[in-house]
Amino acid sequence: MTLADVAFDVPLDHPFSYRVPSGWTLAVGQRVAAPLGRAERVGVVVGLRDGDAAGLKPLTRVLDPAPVLDAGGLALAGWIAEQSLSSLGGTLAALLPPARSAGARSGDAIRSQEPSRTGHPRFKSASPSDTEPGESPKPDVLIGMGRERRLLERVAAATAAALVIVPDVEAAGRWAQRLDKHGPVARLDSGVDDATRAGAWAALTAGDARLAVGTRSALLGPLPAGATLALVDEHEAAHKPPGPPRLHSRDVVLERAARAGLDAVLTSATPSVETWWRADSGRARLVTGEPAPWPDIQLADTRGILRREPLTPGLARTVREALAAGRRALLLVSRLTSALACDECGAVVRCPECDVALAYTRAARTLTCRVCGRQTPLPETCPGCRGRRLSPFGWNAERVEHAVRRRFPRARVARYDPDATRGAKAERQRAEAAAAEIVIGTRGALRLFGPASLGVAGFVSPDHFLRLPDFRAGERLFSLLWAAAERVLPGGGLVVQSQTPEHYVFAACARQDLGAFYRQEMKFRGELGYPPFRRLAIVTVTAPAAAETRRLGDEVAAALASATALTVYPPAPARRDRARRIVVKGHADLATRLAEALGDFRRPRPKSRGIIDVEVDPVEWPS
Repeated sequence: MTLADVAFDVPLDHPFSYRVPSGWTLAVGQRVAAPLGRAERVGVVVGLRDGDAAGLKPLTRVLDPAPVLDAGGLALAGWIAEQSLSSLGGTLAALLPPARSAGARSGDAIRSQEPSRTGHPRFKSASPSDTEPGESPKPDVLIGMGRERRLLERVAAATAAALVIVPDVEAAGRWAQRLDKHGPVARLDSGVDDATRAGAWAALTAGDARLAVGTRSALLGPLPAGATLALVDEHEAAHKPPGPPRLHSRDVVLERAARAGLDAVLTSATPSVETWWRADSGRARLVTGEPAPWPDIQLADTRGILRREPLTPGLARTVREALAAGRRALLLVSRLTSALACDECGAVVRCPECDVALAYTRAARTLTCRVCGRQTPLPETCPGCRGRRLSPFGWNAERVEHAVRRRFPRARVARYDPDATRGAKAERQRAEAAAAEIVIGTRGALRLFGPASLGVAGFVSPDHFLRLPDFRAGERLFSLLWAAAERVLPGGGLVVQSQTPEHYVFAACARQDLGAFYRQEMKFRGELGYPPFRRLAIVTVTAPAAAETRRLGDEVAAALASATALTVYPPAPARRDRARRIVVKGHADLATRLAEALGDFRRPRPKSRGIIDVEVDPVEWPS
């Protein structure tokens, strides 16, 4: 009797076995419906074998007329699940298109072939997507002016297929329009309906579409050996959205290219430190273009000032000149004031062990390190200059808007925070900002402007970004500064108001010197053991009651501490003391070490209730 092993979207590591009804022809990589518990669930066939069917339930339906994944795709999905500590079924559910033909008859399925070396049956489909691992060239990282144009030209000139992965649905729509000039484009993202996505996947499989675009959900899209797999804006945190599998698209692109002999191309104005390190160590190739025209950058020292007005005289003058010339202005602010800094010298209060900003809790009047969990009372004086003006106070968008309207009463002014609003309100805000002469916004507001479209960009208080309790704070601010500079017209201005104007982030941007920033940033990370030199994971423990949460957190921390080659920090309160958070540092095998250490917790345990959430390689540090 033929048995099928099926992986479902459930938090379990193992597949479930079912009897294949007589007369069915089934292949690994097809989706099926089968009873699981008291309901019918959809899963993916990950193995076929002969065996005793006694006590096994039969499959009820075949949902795909042909496999949606080949053996190589299943192996890659298994690697993604292992590296993100997700289930294989959950990984497949997140990275596959909707079923194209629910209720398809058995005759629509294709016949499985001989077993592969991985133990899964090998199958043959009409697409060129069956690939053997091959020698792949070093990934190219396109930086500098015209990087997206150069990627488009490269994709258009290639004879093999190309899949372009972008950070979000809006970008997918733009890239689909660009690629459409060079042939039919298969859209694999949620910006189109389910039937269109499923049809696009099938068209790519059949070779009817050479070009495809999608977001993270398209990472397993069928491609032949020698195809181009591109990742646009590889540094964007949006390439690792919430939900399983929590693995950055960059890691999947590089792994897939190495396994299947694909041509990997990444683009970025400011590559992630991980990607720059990879190029610096000879494992990727930086492909530079012409330097972009750079604005006049002014660094205004605001130590001891900006307590009553958000704009220095220099920034106010630059905005006035831009308005007089018929140009637009963008004033960037932060909604984050979660750390303390000295108003006199600009120093940020940092953890002495981890060198990240200590998180300020107003209610408890304490400072906490989000890495090692150290808690300290509020200092009375600055540890640097001994000044007594330590404050989390800052200029938010609403206060800046009020001051700007008072200073420029005839200008059209709008506030825009696209990450904080949704629906009709967000559309109204966007329309107002698009028509405004002065826009006050958070970092998401930059998406409103194209290259060289601003007369001036001003950073009201960028020190807030440096005060974030996150070791990536400098990298994020540098990326934001660079993106703003690229959006300023030649002859325009970029004004940075800072209490630490000598910081290497500002100096590197002012000189338009990527290398200067990465040298300093990699030195900092190497000395303190942050990525890319070591890997990080955040283990979050929750339980129904506070006492259970503390007990389970201590048990998890003890299990992790007993593992070799892991640095485990003590459990720290999180989510207003409703959870315990444990930060773990390790090496390249961190995911494997974590899985081994937490093995007992992944199995049912008597008298134990709680949830253990593990995120490997976090890109957004939780608050």
